[in-house]
Amino acid sequence: MLTSIHIIGILITIGLLLVVSVLSGRKVRDVQSFTTGGHSGSWMVCGAILGTLVGGQSTIGTAQLAFSFGVSAWWFTIGAALGALVLSLVYAGPIRRSGCTTLLQIVAREYGRKAQTVGSLLFLIGIFISIMAQVLSSSAMVTSLFHIPLVWAAVISAVLIVLFVFFGGIQSAGAGGIIKLVLLYVSCLAAGVMVWLLGHGLSGLYADIRAVYSSPILCQVNHLADLEAIHHRYGSMVARGELKDIGGCLSLMLGVVTTQTYAQGIWSGATTRKARRGGIYCALLIPLIGAACTLVGLYMRGHYVTQAEAEAMLAAGEAVPEGIGIMQTSLEAFPRFVLSYLPAWLGGIALGAMLVNIMGCGSGLVLGAATIVVRDVLGQSARLRRTNQLLLSRLSIVAILIVAVVVALGVRGSFINDLGFLSLGLRAVALLWPLSFALFAPGRFKHSNIVLAMLLGTGVMLLAKFLSLPADPVYYGLAASLLAILLVRNAPSKIM
Repeated sequence: MLTSIHIIGILITIGLLLVVSVLSGRKVRDVQSFTTGGHSGSWMVCGAILGTLVGGQSTIGTAQLAFSFGVSAWWFTIGAALGALVLSLVYAGPIRRSGCTTLLQIVAREYGRKAQTVGSLLFLIGIFISIMAQVLSSSAMVTSLFHIPLVWAAVISAVLIVLFVFFGGIQSAGAGGIIKLVLLYVSCLAAGVMVWLLGHGLSGLYADIRAVYSSPILCQVNHLADLEAIHHRYGSMVARGELKDIGGCLSLMLGVVTTQTYAQGIWSGATTRKARRGGIYCALLIPLIGAACTLVGLYMRGHYVTQAEAEAMLAAGEAVPEGIGIMQTSLEAFPRFVLSYLPAWLGGIALGAMLVNIMGCGSGLVLGAATIVVRDVLGQSARLRRTNQLLLSRLSIVAILIVAVVVALGVRGSFINDLGFLSLGLRAVALLWPLSFALFAPGRFKHSNIVLAMLLGTGVMLLAKFLSLPADPVYYGLAASLLAILLVRNAPSKIM
């Protein structure tokens, strides 16, 4: 139950980050400092990346997925960590030496404006899906905590995201990310430790899950035939299949490498060494959050059923077992655990940290999308280039969020992590090969093949998703994209 102590903790946490955002905004004097910073130390780089990479998908989404598929939910944060590592060790030096301020500018310099325009539009689709996921995450949190309609919760979430980034750009994301780093680890690790103590370790957690599934109707609803199937689903890292789960990890890893938001964190470093070190810090820290949230999901599976599951049991004449709680959807797993099992004062901090985390991640994604709109789309117009770039960036942020709220409300039944895998996979398919070849193999591929690769790869991935083909759709998209590039080799690549 939400108490006054919870509410005080939430408001103090959100207020703290808003103050940091406003104070950071005083450092912004032009569009360059608004979007890429350029004077950050390693921990500020880590904060900028962590503040946008670890959002509702990594916390609430991971607990939700663990509730349904066990430890395989950990792949989401493992993939994010691997992406931060590859971005730091392989790509940080080349992209900083490029002299560009967006990844698509690197592609455009090698393959022309048409590649930049097509890449911008395709890339924005991927980022936009992630922004929708953050809006849905924060809306679900606001709705479950304060019992207000989802529409108003979405509007409130969007306003808070604007406030977080509006005055500070990458500076607010970095400073806020450092605060979130502390708050997230206090809350998530506290929740993980509490789960370990309450559940008596992994063996105790699995025993509770098996006890819940003593209900034949619950097994039937979740398509589980016997104890062996239950053990495989909740105890295997590849519960949904090797190609599916590892493919999801691949989508996350490559999506991080090709996302403007995370690259901006690398660009914000004072030196390449500091930028790399900041990314490595992220790679070390992110999996711990995922492990804690996975434990929470496992614990809640052993002690709760969803409303739909409870209704199915009652319809079959089977009562919900005594001591088993009911929650509306699996999306409530993490916030319900915090409300029910953590001390009120710590629960308030944890809930505030989650809200700050989700909205801060959303702010970073919106900032990256706005940067692409201003630099790569609107920037191609001579008249718009003469417009106040900082004003255009901020107006783009507001416009993107308005559209995100409208679309998110239309797909409110989607799973958060499904949106995350799709979003990062689309970004990787659209940009991985063009970016990599522009940086590491310039002058070897024809510009028309790059444009074809972007379009074909994205189309094939979406088709594979729509047709529910075996394995993760990212495999099909990456293969199609690479094939299109390799159709003609050793052709002139640069075009004006």
